[in-house]
Parts: sequence; structure tokens; C-alpha cells
Amino acid sequence: MMQLKIKTLKNTSIICTFFLASLGTLNAQQTKIDGVAVVVGENIVLDSDIDKFKQEVKLRSEGKIKISNCEMLEQLMQQKLLAHHAIVDSVVVAQSDIDNRVQRSITYFTNEYGSEEKVIKAYGFNDIEDLKKELGRVQKENLLTEKEQLKITEKVDVTPEEIRVYFKGLKDKNELPEIPAEVEIAQLVLKAAPTKYENERVVNKLVKIKKQVEEGASFKLKAIINSDDPSAAQNSGNMGVITKETNFVKEFKEVAFSLEEGQVSDPFKSPFGYHIILLNKIRGNGRDVSHILLQPEISDATLKETKVAIDKIIEDIKKGKITFEEAVKKYSEEEETKNNEGLIINPYTQETSFELTRMAPDLFGRISELKQGELSDVFYDETREGEKMYKVILLKTKTETHKANLIDDYVKMQQFALDKKKEEVINKWSKQKIKETYIKLGDDYKNCSFEKDWKKENK
Repeated sequence: MMQLKIKTLKNTSIICTFFLASLGTLNAQQTKIDGVAVVVGENIVLDSDIDKFKQEVKLRSEGKIKISNCEMLEQLMQQKLLAHHAIVDSVVVAQSDIDNRVQRSITYFTNEYGSEEKVIKAYGFNDIEDLKKELGRVQKENLLTEKEQLKITEKVDVTPEEIRVYFKGLKDKNELPEIPAEVEIAQLVLKAAPTKYENERVVNKLVKIKKQVEEGASFKLKAIINSDDPSAAQNSGNMGVITKETNFVKEFKEVAFSLEEGQVSDPFKSPFGYHIILLNKIRGNGRDVSHILLQPEISDATLKETKVAIDKIIEDIKKGKITFEEAVKKYSEEEETKNNEGLIINPYTQETSFELTRMAPDLFGRISELKQGELSDVFYDETREGEKMYKVILLKTKTETHKANLIDDYVKMQQFALDKKKEEVINKWSKQKIKETYIKLGDDYKNCSFEKDWKKENK
């Protein structure tokens, strides 16, 4: 995520988190040639970057925060400066961390918009892989920025007295923040798995298709007729050129890079189902591949058995035979939350708390009327990979909207005070690094008034 410091009309700094809202839409609607606003080290900020993040500020603040192009550019320059020096300092970002964030984002957006297709349309991308690629690029930079910030501020801490002084300062200036209603939620998930017989049926069908292709049948035609990949009708199973850095599941990439040109793989399993891959062409470090995906069917009887099983678990929880947390650890089948007492992570903040009014509509509808400690009704859900499951949600904690106070919000005030101290340290670091870094402003922004000396230009 990208965290930017935006000043309100009262000149109070607040942290706003931005993602990719309107990214594709802005790109699609852009009619002028995209100009370069600034170069920071090896990083570039385009005019369109300023436009899209301004729109996100408006969206996230519901129009309450106004920001000029110059103010937004300074926030983006700060991001690029951190990312640039993360590379200089040899900061390492794991591809698995990028992939996890991308997947969390897509899952969240899918819940928010109702379907993957609606997400793609809303953001203006060609397909899900196009969106994943852009999300991956942004998340890599975000992780580099975050790691560099951690490196700079790793020894920064605040004392109880500093927290008290910080709180009193806000109170004396009548600038105590309003803490929005927040919730922490946890879930227990039971998945409906296909039978062993069904898995074998799918694998045998792929073996048969592979043999037919090797005997001269058209892979493209087989993909159109058989593949459960929704894009197969349009692309005949062709996935284009992928590299080892492409944001595909590792099982797919491992098989793709093990093949010779013209070779069809044996059936293999991924989170999406079972595949066979045809390697069309080796293109440098890339592989031009096509695939056929078959997803095992899950019977109504299996779904019913899964529903009965989760109902029994919920009954035991309500009778006090087992706690929710114990049940999650023992029974839940979602890896991301199983070992975290079922707690769901907010993809925008990477924290366990959600602002109640900013939750995905379907999730809000399930928990908005719950009291702290209550369980939702059991409900059916399905992932984009085709997994089918039943879930129940626990509302672990809930706080109402209120003016910050030092008793109930001590942890938050501690974090605010720490953030302010860290910001001061990063500002000091930035002023020094600006002197050492190549920075070139576009002509349209040379008259901006910045807080830092970004106008110096290295020749």
C-alpha cells in the first residue's frame, strides 16, 4: 500500500492509504500525451500518476480532503525517493510477499465489486492478468518503500511521557482526531472438496486430451471445447508470454519452464484445478504457453455434508464445548487465517481492524447488526479458483465513533505519536538524500512551493 501524508484545512496531518482506485479508468480516459512530472533517481512520476492519486484522495476521503497537484507531486516524490534508496541500499523484497498482497487485494476488490469481471471493468484493464501485473508493480514499490522506512526508523520509540505531551498538544489546539467505528472480525471456513473419484476423472480426461493433441489434434480447439478457464473461448487457451517474474502460481511456472518447444505437459494440480500446458515457443527468458484447465465438480451431496459439519461446529461453540479460536485451529481450512485465530487482515492497512463504513458491502451486511462476540449466520462462498466453502464470522471487537481519549485510545495515540516522531526522522533523512539524488522537475511544476528542496537539479 502507499501511505501518503495529506494535510487537512486545519493543517492536521492524517495518514491516508491509497491503492489503485481509478487507475485503469484514468488511463483509458486519458486524451492528452502523458508527460513526465518529475524524475527521482531512476523513478519517474507521470502527470497521470498525479491525476489518479488525487482522485483516490477524493474517493477515500469522500471529498473531505482537497489537495493540489503540487502537494500530491511532493507526496509521490517522497515515495519515489524511498523506493530509489531502497534499491541503492540493496533492500530485498520477496516475490511471495508481492504475490500475497496482490491476491489479498484482488480478493478484497472482488468482494467489493461482486465479481472479478466487474473489477477488471471498473479498473479498465484487459483481463485479470493485466490487473495482476500492474498490482504487482505497485506492490513491489510499496514494499520497497515500507522496508526502507523501517530501516530508517527501526530505533525510533516513544515514552509514555512523550505520548502524554503529544495528546495534550492536540487537545489544547482542539485537534483531537475522531476515531471512526472499527471492528475486528474472524472467520471459520470449511471447504467442500471434490471426491477422489472426481479428481481421477478429471486427470484421466486431461491424459486423454494430451494423447489426442500428440496424435495431431488441435490444442486450441480442445481448449475452446474443454477448458474451464473462462477466457479460453476468446484466447483458445493461450496465456501469452510468461517469465519467472510473471505473477502466475508457482505450480504453473514450474511446469511451463520444464517443457521443450511443442511439448505438452502431464496433468498437474494448482489452486485453480488441474492443467495441461503446451509450450508454443521459447522467447528469450519467456515462454509462450497455452493451457487447458479442468476443475473437478463438487456434488450437491458434498456441499450438504460440509454445511452440516460447520453447523455442528457452531452448535458446539454456542454450547461452550469449544471456543471459536479452538475451533478455527482444529477445523478451519483457510490457511491465511487458520493460525491467526481466524482474524481477517485488512488488505488496505495490513492490520486486523476495519473501519465499519469502509468495509466491502457484502461483509458489512453480514456483521453490521452483530454485537461484540456474536456469530454471523453460516453462509456459502466461492473463490475465483473455483473452491466452494461455508463460512461463519465472529465479531471479535467493535468500537463506536468517538473523540480520541487517552484511556480508551492509548494504543492509537501511542501509534500516532510514534508516527509523528518517525515522520520527523524520515523528513530529516529525506532532506539529506535529496541533496545526493538526481531529481529533475518537469516545466509545469517548477513554480510549485514544496516543503523540501526538490527543485535542486543535478546536471
